Amino acid sequence: QAFFCLLFCIPWGSSCPPSCQCTERAGAKAVLCSSRHLEEIPKDIPRDVVFLKLDANSITRIPSNAFRHLSHLEEIDLSRNSIEKIDGAAFKGLGAGLRTLDLSSNRIRSIPKEALLALNAKLRLANNPWHCECALQEVLWEARLDPDSVQDITCHTAPREEYVGKPLLQVLDAGVNFCSVRQRTTDVAMFITMFGWFAMVVAYVVCYVRHNREDGCRHGDFLTALPSSQAHAE
Repeated sequence: QAFFCLLFCIPWGSSCPPSCQCTERAGAKAVLCSSRHLEEIPKDIPRDVVFLKLDANSITRIPSNAFRHLSHLEEIDLSRNSIEKIDGAAFKGLGAGLRTLDLSSNRIRSIPKEALLALNAKLRLANNPWHCECALQEVLWEARLDPDSVQDITCHTAPREEYVGKPLLQVLDAGVNFCSVRQRTTDVAMFITMFGWFAMVVAYVVCYVRHNREDGCRHGDFLTALPSSQAHAE
């Protein structure tokens, strides 16, 4: 925050969120909301902000369209919060000019890949309790990650115990493909479901045939016994 205060030392004349400090220099506007005990992203951030600092707060979720009106943003710092959930459209509307998005040191276990893959920004995702899965693997492969923090994207949980505690990049370099694991799991689940339905149909047919056979036998016994009863009556 001290760096931003030195860089943007001229106060704004326009509105500013009450819990933040707003500064400007050479036409670049910054909103500094570091360590303000915020539990959610302020709703009244000026539209022409370029740098947004929200680090070291208590934000737990990034909802859809949280930054939709901030098309001039170039840097967003959301590090050192308590973020657990990020909606798929959380960063919708951000312009192509977004250069940096810092989500490091939060509580993020998983993230919709569509939330990040549409961005051109350099991403910092280190020091989160990640669950290593297909979506995270696709982000690592396709998104622009900060090379200095890639090794700190660690598997906090994983489909197999041997991956836990290892950097995701190391696991993938060893030949693991979480996306193919998910596909195999889906195929197995579909096979089990189809087998269950088939077994139910077979059981129904067997019961139906057995029931009809028993009814036929009872009816036959009745017809067999009918003449002898009439003869006895005569």
